[in-house]
Amino acid sequence: MSHVLLVRLAAPLQSWGAVSRFSHRDTHSRPTKSAVIGLCAAALGRDRTDSVDDLAGIAFGVRADHPGTPVRDYHTVGAGKFPFRPRDVITDHRRAAAVAKSMETAEGPGFGHHELAGWYGAPKKIAADPVSGTLVSGELSRTALITERWYLSDAAFVVGLQHEDRTLLEEIAYALEHPKRLLWLGRKSCPPSGTLAAEILPGTIAEAFAAKRLLPGPEGPEPPDRRPWAWIQAPSGARGASLVNDHPVTFDPARRTHATRWETRTRITIAPTATDWDIIP
Repeated sequence: MSHVLLVRLAAPLQSWGAVSRFSHRDTHSRPTKSAVIGLCAAALGRDRTDSVDDLAGIAFGVRADHPGTPVRDYHTVGAGKFPFRPRDVITDHRRAAAVAKSMETAEGPGFGHHELAGWYGAPKKIAADPVSGTLVSGELSRTALITERWYLSDAAFVVGLQHEDRTLLEEIAYALEHPKRLLWLGRKSCPPSGTLAAEILPGTIAEAFAAKRLLPGPEGPEPPDRRPWAWIQAPSGARGASLVNDHPVTFDPARRTHATRWETRTRITIAPTATDWDIIP
């Protein structure tokens, strides 16, 4: 018999990156399997280099009770003039040589007072220096970077984790409420709010989603006849299923790998006998 652990993912901000780079950090419209499995692995205290084969074998589904509102966070990084500091040159002999002439003509104290233009910003083209062996920027001068980060505001999702081994799901549920590592919803600036692990129900993800009422929204309980969208992992090639590339193979930073899996998109009809949430919001 299969069992389903229901997990509540709610917070003021969430961000589930799909194709993120430094200058543009996007967010998916819903939690990804890779992110949720990573959340469970962190709660269990696993390192990034540890195997996640047992967790990746869990079937995954997500119900969007409150999809949230996309919000954009605009950043500028670097540029402008700043006082010269010792740490700006001790790790890069090239920068020390470049600033030497400017320091020779400076009046008064140097460190903490002498200002340099085009000196501060995000380093680019990082590589090992052939002389010192330390990692340095390929460009001595630095310009401002404009970046943007996207989040989901006031979103609330219900994740279903389906497996035949109830003991494994119980271990995950306990770990989510007693995590061995810090947890966040996609990004470190997005800590979860309230209870995560709900309960373990018999059956499939679709049945578990139908057996649980919608999470309360910002304005209170939701009408029982609203039918939220859900995305549920499906067998390979299932009718109406589509491919998604978020099945985690390894989180090892040196060889991080994802594989494809199949999922279906469907509306969930909440059963009249559905139970309410006994959680801390």
